[in-house]
Amino acid sequence: MDIGCTERELFVFKKIAHTAEEMGVPCFLIGGFVRDKLLGRYTKDADIVCVGDSITLAHKVADRFQPKPAVSFFKTFGTAQLKIEGWEIEFVGARKESYQYHSRNPEVQPGTLKDDQERRDFTINAMAISLNNEDYGSLIDPFNGRKDLAARLIQTPLDPVRTFSDDPLRMMRAIRFASQLDFDISPVTFQAIKDNVERIRIISQERITDELNKILLSPKPSTGFDLLFKSGLLHIIFPQLVDLAGAENIDGMGHKDNFYHTLQVVDNISRNTDDPWIR
Repeated sequence: MDIGCTERELFVFKKIAHTAEEMGVPCFLIGGFVRDKLLGRYTKDADIVCVGDSITLAHKVADRFQPKPAVSFFKTFGTAQLKIEGWEIEFVGARKESYQYHSRNPEVQPGTLKDDQERRDFTINAMAISLNNEDYGSLIDPFNGRKDLAARLIQTPLDPVRTFSDDPLRMMRAIRFASQLDFDISPVTFQAIKDNVERIRIISQERITDELNKILLSPKPSTGFDLLFKSGLLHIIFPQLVDLAGAENIDGMGHKDNFYHTLQVVDNISRNTDDPWIR
């Protein structure tokens, strides 16, 4: 598993792999952990997807540790979590999803690894590492996510219009990742965001605020807020900030654009503090 894992992480993954093998359940590391390890970024959690009963797998994995970690599980969603020395591991069964137009909450059915990778938001989050005996440690990357990592590019595995219509919060996630990672959003993907901006209205304020705060806490917040502005999303979720846009001419004198001036101030203070309230 040549993605820069620590000895402790490898030790834990081996225990998961042995447990899954005993159960006859294929399992894989997937998502943000794989992405961040390939980027050399710190990560404090990992997602395990299995083709089978993820809750039972989590409980059996917990049995292999002393002291035994508590397992939090949610039968409705088929997910389970456990913490080992402050490191959080989430287990979920591979699934495929279908959406109703009025909701971002999908109808879920058991699926294959391929189904699970297709439902992921972006190619860089769809990469998986096998924890199975026959190909342990191999990268499974059907959408060339590693190539997009190298190109510093964000795009969806499938049609972006469908991706964003199904779950409009992904539009803000695309911009958040662009801001956090200093990546570009592919032109086709960004156009799909612009074409779907009205869909953001079905997302709860709590979810929107959470993504907005993550953008605010990125290394250069102006990157994210500029993309929100240019996409049209900011006009819906934060119109008061949009009202600052536009340079004025007063008595023949040009004045600065207060929107971009404000973003510059936020960038300046961000070099000195990670406090979201000060930012």
